[in-house]
Amino acid sequence: MWVTKKFIQRFAGTEESVMRHRVGGWKLGRKTNHRRALLRNLVTSLIVEERIETTVPKAKAMKPQVEKMITLGKRGDLAARRLAGSYLMTREAVDKLFEVAPRFGDREGGYTRIVLTGVRKGDGGQKAFIELLGAEKVIDAKREKRAEVRAKRAEELKKQMEAEQQAAAAEPPEGGEEK
Repeated sequence: MWVTKKFIQRFAGTEESVMRHRVGGWKLGRKTNHRRALLRNLVTSLIVEERIETTVPKAKAMKPQVEKMITLGKRGDLAARRLAGSYLMTREAVDKLFEVAPRFGDREGGYTRIVLTGVRKGDGGQKAFIELLGAEKVIDAKREKRAEVRAKRAEELKKQMEAEQQAAAAEPPEGGEEK
């Protein structure tokens, strides 16, 4: 018969049974291949951009993968580079990973931060920023650069409009008689 000692202990109540709550990981409502591709894309984007906005479950699901990639980046050897290259989607992301990882040199994990931002208007999904620690400087530099480009573009547009107004004022109206 298939009844074992362990079976008898479990159903007699003598063995402490442990429930497997929340062991399965984040399924995200997708099939395995789709979920794996989604997480690879999110991790690649986070490493390249250093801060992305996504839903809270996706951010929590990708956090362990990002931590593993940064740990590979801290190792810095050829084998680590090849393992990172097999997971990340672009060569640019691999290069950026090995540039960013040394700033976490003495830190043992906890390389990311999840900041809740509110709910999505369409379906009420919780949104959050996930960012690498120390990304504030990079994000501020990007913000300043965008502001400079925007100001330069506005100045060029203003000059162009002034030139068009001067050209319009200089030429006589068409169809009218000259006296």
